This record gives sequence, C-alpha cells and structure tokens, in this order.
Amino acid sequence: MTPKHKTLETSNTRNKPHRLFYPPNNFRSNSAMEETRTLEMRVAAFISELNNITSTQLYALIVIVTCLISTILLGSAEQQQPAAAALEMTANSAAKHQSAPPKTYFPKDKNSPPEPRWYIFRMFNYAMLIAFAASLASFFWNYTSYTVDSGVLLRFLLGWSVCLIYFFGFFGVSFVHDVVEDTQGDAPMLQLSTEEMARRSLPHATKKVVVEAPCPKEVPVCTDPSSFNVTRIQHSPNQLVEMNDTQIANLVLGGQIKDHELEKRLDPHRAVAVRRLVVQEKLAAVGNDAFALQDLPSQPSLDYSRVHGANCEIVVGYVPIPVGLVGPLRVNDMSVYVPMATTEGCLVASTNRGCKAISVLGAKAIVVRDGITRAPCVRLPSAMEAARLKLWCENPDNFALLKAAFEKTTSFGKLKSCSPTIAGRNVYLRLVCFSGDAMGMNMVSKGSLAVIDLLKIEFPELQLIALSGNMCTDKKAAATNWIEGRGKSVVAEATIPKEVVHKTLKTTVKAIVETNINKNLIGSAMAGTIGGFNAHAANIVTAIFIATGQDPAQNVESSNCITILEETETNDLHMSVTMPSVEVGTVGGGTTLPAQAACLKAMGCQGGDRGNPGSNAQRLALIIASAVMAGELSLIAALAANTLVQAHMTHNRKK
Repeated sequence: MTPKHKTLETSNTRNKPHRLFYPPNNFRSNSAMEETRTLEMRVAAFISELNNITSTQLYALIVIVTCLISTILLGSAEQQQPAAAALEMTANSAAKHQSAPPKTYFPKDKNSPPEPRWYIFRMFNYAMLIAFAASLASFFWNYTSYTVDSGVLLRFLLGWSVCLIYFFGFFGVSFVHDVVEDTQGDAPMLQLSTEEMARRSLPHATKKVVVEAPCPKEVPVCTDPSSFNVTRIQHSPNQLVEMNDTQIANLVLGGQIKDHELEKRLDPHRAVAVRRLVVQEKLAAVGNDAFALQDLPSQPSLDYSRVHGANCEIVVGYVPIPVGLVGPLRVNDMSVYVPMATTEGCLVASTNRGCKAISVLGAKAIVVRDGITRAPCVRLPSAMEAARLKLWCENPDNFALLKAAFEKTTSFGKLKSCSPTIAGRNVYLRLVCFSGDAMGMNMVSKGSLAVIDLLKIEFPELQLIALSGNMCTDKKAAATNWIEGRGKSVVAEATIPKEVVHKTLKTTVKAIVETNINKNLIGSAMAGTIGGFNAHAANIVTAIFIATGQDPAQNVESSNCITILEETETNDLHMSVTMPSVEVGTVGGGTTLPAQAACLKAMGCQGGDRGNPGSNAQRLALIIASAVMAGELSLIAALAANTLVQAHMTHNRKK
C-alpha cells in the first residue's frame, strides 16, 4: 500500500464519528491494550466523549442514575420516625439496667389463618438488593464489552426495570400505610417532639382542660360469656415485636388492640411499658396530669430511706403487688381512672365492666358526714361521778372549752362533738374530729389527750384507763360505726339503662334485682351481719386502699356498705350504695410514698388542699364509693347470670 493510500485511510478514520464505550473498528484488534487501561483512563475517556452520546447510551445512563437514587431513598426510608425511635429508647431505658427478659414466643390460635413466613420475604428483599447492586457493578466494570452486544444490554435494561418496579412498589405500600395510619381512629394519639424526650412529655400534658373521655368500646369482662372465647389476633406477634412502643400504644388507643391482651402478644415487661404510654394519654384525656404515674414503679425499686421512721421497722424488703387501672368511671360529671392493687384475678376486669355500665349515664355521689373518732376510756371514783362527767360534757358551754383545748393541738383539726357513754364508773368519750385531708388518727389522738388534761382540772380524781376505749371504733366491726359513721359517710347512686344491663352485664333487670334482694339483704340479715349488706365491697375498698397508701386494716369498717337495686318505672335499673364509715386521707402515712402518691395523683387528689381543706380526701371517698358500686354491679350480674365460676376458671387460672 502506497503512502498516499495510507494517508487517505488515516484521514477517513479521523473523519469517522467516535462511539462512546467502544473504539472504532480498526482498534478492536487491540483488545489486550483495552484490558490494561486503568479505571481512571476509562472515566477520562468517558467524560471526553460525552458530546457523542447516542440515544441508547443516554437511556442506559438515565437508568443507572435512577437506580442509584432509588437505592439511596430505600436506605433512608427507615429514618422517617426519629421521634418514635427516641421514645422507644426512653421507654426502655430502665430495662437496660436489668437483665434482659427472655424472648417469648406466642401460641398460635388454631382458629386463625396461617401467618405469612415473613423471614422468607425479608431474605428475598436482601437478595433483590444484592442482585441489583451486583448488576450495576458488573455493568460499570465491563461496559465496553456489554454495550457491543445489544442483546446483553437489553437484558440489563429489562432486569433493572423489574428491580425499579419492585422497589417503587414498596414506596407505594409505605405511602398508603402512612395515609391510613394518619387518618384512622378517633382516639388520642401520642405526639412527641425530640426536645421532650428527656422527660417523655406530651404537648398537652400540662393543660388542665377537662375532656370527657368516652367509655372504651372493649373492656376486659370476666363475667361476660363471650369473653371466654379466645380473641383472634389481628396483628401477628412478630409484627408487634418489630414495632416500637409508641406504635403499639397508638394501636391500643385506636381500638385495634385490646389493652388487656398486651401480655398475650408481647413480653410482659414490655406490655407494662406500652400500657404506661396508653395510660398517659387516658389520664390527660380526663384532665389529669398525664405523668401522674411516673413515680409508680414498674421495675423493682423501693427507696428505703422514705420508709425508715415513717412506715415500717426492721425492714428486710418489700412485697410487690400488681396495680390495675379501671375506668373511665364517670362520677359527678368527672371522669376518673381508679388504681387497684390486688392479687385476685378477675377483680380489676369485673370492676372495669361495672365502670363501663355505670358510665353510660354516670354516677352521683356525696359525702353526708365527715369526722374521724377517738373514744378515750376514763374512770371515776363512783358511778355518780361518772354521770356528772357525762352531764358536764353535754353542756354547750363546757363543750366549747373542750373544743378550744382540742384545737390548740392542731392546725386543721376541728372538734365537732363529744358523746359520753356510761358503763358503771367508766365513761367513754367518743370525740368526733374534722381532720382536713388527713385520715386523722394521730390528729384526734393528740387532741384527745388535751381534752383529758382539761377534764382532770374539773374532775381531779379522773383516771385515764386507755386513750382508745374501743368505742371509736377502729379496725373492728361495730354497730356504732354503722349507725353513727366514722371518717367519711358517702352515698352513691346510678341508673343503668335496661339495654346496658342486657348487653354489657348479660342479664336482665328483674334477675339482678331479685338476686340482690335474696343475697345481699335477706341472706346478710340471716347471717346477723353488721354493715355487710353487700356482695364484696371489701374487695374494691382494700384494693384501692393498698394502691393509695391507706391503712389496709381499716377496710373492716370502711367496707360497711348496703347495696340496693331497684327496677324503675321505665324498667331500667337504679342502684345505690351507702357507706357510712370510709376512713381515708390524702396526706400523711402511706400516702407520702412515691408509688402510693402517684396513684392518688392519677385520681386528682394527691396531698392536701390548703384552699379547701378536706376536699381531696372527700374526693377520694367519693371515688371509692363509686368504684364499689361498679364492683357490686358486675358481681351481682355475674351471680344472676350464673357465670361467676366459669369466669374465674377461664380468667383466674394459670394456663
């Protein structure tokens, strides 16, 4: 070939347009040289030839960039809820210092459809991501050879298209899920900001606006025959475990999961943590402090320094008692949740059913008498001197002297009356004292000593036999408490529509009225009971006493109660409880311990009310009487429907 020919060939080659990704035909024989080119040289050649990109090459570039963006978006999808993740860390922070509870596995309901094998689905996701990334790497590394063959390029494009469809399908599911989650349910949802995570505060927690809380659609009902059947789980245990605590709490508030079923679906420790979040919203919804229960421990703890010198001696430990919450219970147009500390299964659930039935129309309650008593026993030389002492004390002018001496010993105590009772040479002075928000035993005892000192001036031979002469009467069944009252005397009533009696209580008005008459009235009379004309008032009184730091031994007289059920002219059910001797306080004694104070705070009656002394203690007494009415209603209904034994066998036995 002549030099001229060579010159023409070279000229023709230079006039040919260069192709991106592969050299002209006359250079294809130098494939070995292409293989030795470094990645930097390839990128430089790629950039220098961008102006000659063909339509096929442009499409390939767009696909690659789109795939990269999709991968980045998929990687950041899990960061859409930082506040929820922060809440989960806060809610479980206490558990980090404890040994991690064993992972639980939940029995599968034989009536429920088979659960999807989510782990296979997860593994397939990983496989798709790995294949997608591998195809991108392979294409970039060998693009010079892949783009030569249009068939290979077509297969790459087809594979990437399938991956894009798969990935964007997940974005669509996520979008629909977010929309549904934002719009479902009328229940209050947890709204938390990152700045508030330190104290787990809610935006509305400090507001004192009272919001009437509707009765929950579903409540645990031990004596409801329909509750004996196993409830089908709508969310699989694996799904719930993968959610954070806030998400599960929102499901409970939205009615998608029943509150009392959390332990069946979660580890019991986590179930309590989730329920605490739910209770925060419920308390806020009725106008109470959302964080009232923050001092009620859910992990084993007790500050023994608070116990020493106040509550117990020779301390070796403490006995944890579970605390349940019933409600909302509507009393005097206010909605409250009532804490109950008990180890008797079905008690909380049954009382909760009564709360649901009563709260349809609400209950009314009032304190008709308020005064704690102490009855010192004094002895005089003769019965005549004893009689003279009685007459002297009953004189209004002399009583004024006793009152002045008594009230010098206390800031809030007020002596209301002094009732002497003679037995030969003995005189029992039953002193009645208004004690403000304290239960008042220490207050009335201290004032009684001042009264005795004054009487000794008028009756020098008077001898104090006992500061408490058992006519008070404290921690013993006594007719004097039943008739005269002690502490707070409370009356509560409610009307339950006949439809609610049938639907919620699973009985009829006539049946429940007849059961009450024959059991609580006639049966108790035949037994010769004193103040025991009820089904189980002591159950509810004691549970609330333990939860709120009252003296549990005083449940003896505090449980005095007569329960009356009547059918109205409109065939509805009218119910009332009369409790003449509810002995409670919201200051002093066990009410100062953090957990017990938290339970009082949850009911809006912690501590003393200096502006209106006694109002907090009276509020507690009203709530107790109304809760007793709820417990009475549910149990009597269970007896009328003959479901009591079946309920306890189903709900009160370890499986």
